[in-house]
This record gives sequence, C-alpha cells and structure tokens, in this order.
Amino acid sequence: MTALRLSPAVAEAFPDALIAVVTATGLRGREPWPATTAAQEDLEQQLAAGTWAPADENDPRIQAWHTAYRSFGTNPRRIRPSVDALGRRLAKKGSLPRINPAVDSYNTVSVRHGLPAGAFDLAHVTGDIEIRYADGDEAFTPLGEPDTVETPKTGEIIYTDTTDVLTRHWNHRDAHRTRVTEDATNVVFVLETLHATRDEHLLKTAAGELQDLLTEHSAQSAVHYLSPAHPHVTIGGHASARPA
Repeated sequence: MTALRLSPAVAEAFPDALIAVVTATGLRGREPWPATTAAQEDLEQQLAAGTWAPADENDPRIQAWHTAYRSFGTNPRRIRPSVDALGRRLAKKGSLPRINPAVDSYNTVSVRHGLPAGAFDLAHVTGDIEIRYADGDEAFTPLGEPDTVETPKTGEIIYTDTTDVLTRHWNHRDAHRTRVTEDATNVVFVLETLHATRDEHLLKTAAGELQDLLTEHSAQSAVHYLSPAHPHVTIGGHASARPA
C-alpha cells in the first residue's frame, strides 16, 4: 500500500486544490485499446473541423496554473504546465502523441478537459508520495533523460517519494524512473485543478472518463480525491469504484 499526501504548506497555499487519484492494477498495456484510439482520433477530428480547441493560456483553467507557477518562482511561459504544453503541441501539429495506451489515455482526458495529468508506475515508487515544496537538495532525473540529474529550486512544488523527485514544477514533467511503459501493471494517475469550487464536476467527469478507458484493460480500478480537507489517501489493492 502506498500513501499519497498533500503537505500542510501546499494545502494552505492552495486551499481550493482538488486532485483525482485514479488507480489501476493488472493493467494490460500490450493489447489494443480501441476506445483510447477512438478518443484520440475524435479530438483530432474536432480540432480539424474547428468545433473544438484545446485550452490555452487565456483559459481560466490554464491561467490558474500560470499564477501558481509564478508563486513558486517558475516562469510558466518557459516551463509550461503539462496540459498547456500538450494543448499547444496538439494545436500546432493537429495530432496527439502516441506513447502507449495508458499514457495516451491520460493525455487525451487531460487535453479534452484542460486539466493537468500525470502517472507513476507504482512498481518503481519507493515509500509514500508527497506533494510539497522542495528543500533544494532533492534529485530529479527527467523522463527520457536517464543520465541527467537536476536539482529543483528551493520552494518549487514537487511530487516526491522517499528516493527522489517524481515530478518537477508540480506538473511540468515526470521522472524517468517511474515512467509508465507498456509493461506497467500497477499505476496511479492524477488529474488536478486549483479551483474545486468551479471545476469539481469537470474533474470528476474527467476521472470517470479515464477510469472507463482503464477498466477494460485492468483487473481493478478506483478513484480517490486528495484535497486540503482530505490531504491523505492510501492507494493500491482496491476494488473497482466510481466517483460520487
């Protein structure tokens, strides 16, 4: 069992934050996921037809993350929140990246709803996961760069376990060690908003869509919610559950 915690300092600074924590065990990432493929293609077709466009930095959902990034010393136009970067890439190229089914699933849900998303392979997580301010002496190895080691700035918000940093700048980029591959079988996904009073229904809809994509290709799945009022969840080994 793994705990996922929101630190008291981050909870105090972002009192309206809400994070959907979607878990899946027994994932089968090497079989076809036709529903995920269809969801990707549907978004791309809507974009091409001009009937939908990804949220950009003028959208309140993205603006909130830009404001948050600036609050901990990150320039969000140079180092962008994941959903902002993904939306810009989609708008420019007209297509979403194809990585593997699990990653493609959360990317699609993320950009559809304008909510940052990420995921960790729990087989490579050590101890518990915490969202906290960096001390400035942690280590981070970026996704796709296994020989690179970075040190987050003091005060930067990070996801970390007992070994090192899992995500820098709250949701900019995940670590190489806990990346989700086709062989990952026990994965935790996160979807995030800083304005639960506005976005709670949107977040729960997105979490439900992601769980639907995962359920057909996993043994068990569950959705939990992390917030300043409920800053601790235990994940792993749950039966299938739906958001309230």
